[in-house]
Amino acid sequence: RWVLSLQCRGSRNFMGALRRAVEVDFKDKDKHKSQGLYLLTTGIPDQETHTISTYVAEVCRGFDLQLHVCLFSATGSTDSSGVIPARYANPRETASAFKEIVQAANGRFHWFGEAGIFESDDITSIMSEMEKAKNYSQKCAFLVESLKQRS
Repeated sequence: RWVLSLQCRGSRNFMGALRRAVEVDFKDKDKHKSQGLYLLTTGIPDQETHTISTYVAEVCRGFDLQLHVCLFSATGSTDSSGVIPARYANPRETASAFKEIVQAANGRFHWFGEAGIFESDDITSIMSEMEKAKNYSQKCAFLVESLKQRS
């Protein structure tokens, strides 16, 4: 609800934003079985990955919170105002950092750009299920064929 009133501005102070979200904005957290936060970002946080991962793991365990990250890789190394961020990483390093953070939070990671989807935990899960279904179908077909040959 409050997200709709936000303007696109600020920094990559991930820890500051996360602390605000979990310590201020989750006032009714005890009324819900589980909750999720979605981080929509274009670059690496200002803080070190291991620091964030440690904090996220502790916070998420405390009240069944999952952190999901949607990383958008835009062309170029500057933000919309042309300012190079305080901490820079190439897209692959950025994705790797967020995957580590998401694992600590039992969340999901999605990475996309102008060219399409680079990586998505949801798509990987769907592909895995489809592969299992295909293997099961092949085993069933083999079993049916072997039963036909016995008759």
